[in-house]
Amino acid sequence: MQRLTLLFAMLLGLAACSAEPVWAPDEAVAAAHVSTSNPPTITLFSMINTKSGNGGHTALLVDASERVLFDPAGSFYHPNLPERNDVVYGMTDAAVDFYTDFHSRESWRVVRQDLVVPAAVAEQALAMVKANGAVPKAYCANSTSSILRELPGFENVKVTMFPDKLMDQFAGYRGVVTREFHDNDPDNGGTLVARGI
Repeated sequence: MQRLTLLFAMLLGLAACSAEPVWAPDEAVAAAHVSTSNPPTITLFSMINTKSGNGGHTALLVDASERVLFDPAGSFYHPNLPERNDVVYGMTDAAVDFYTDFHSRESWRVVRQDLVVPAAVAEQALAMVKANGAVPKAYCANSTSSILRELPGFENVKVTMFPDKLMDQFAGYRGVVTREFHDNDPDNGGTLVARGI
């Protein structure tokens, strides 16, 4: 009986970890292709609670032959930015700014950490986020840190469930450029206007 109870609990746990797959059509993804003249860059976004200092969400912007946003288990949405299993396409500068503004508000600040990497590392990161699949809720930092530690030069990243802990680890890499964004928008789900997306 105890084994049966344990098996039932495990099945419930697995069901709770399922993620909602989203798969934009091929034509939408192709039309949203963005490449930049930037050097190959990996950008870690961390949403930090202004009162507690705890992390609430993690995302990874990969600027390689294509620039995409890996927003694992995120709530970000724009009708002109197609998504495939937590990978958001069409990440122009305006879209990146909108993503930042979407999360920055009275109770949350956004920490952006940019790191220029070799082109091969950026391409590997791009391939990995596309292949990762949809991420279960609350596993944003876990999935992001798991991807990072597989990249050359990031082998020392410890897999973590905590966005603030991952942010602290990423800050230790030489060459990281950190910026913070915080505004006083209320936490009541007001309307954001996104121009140029």
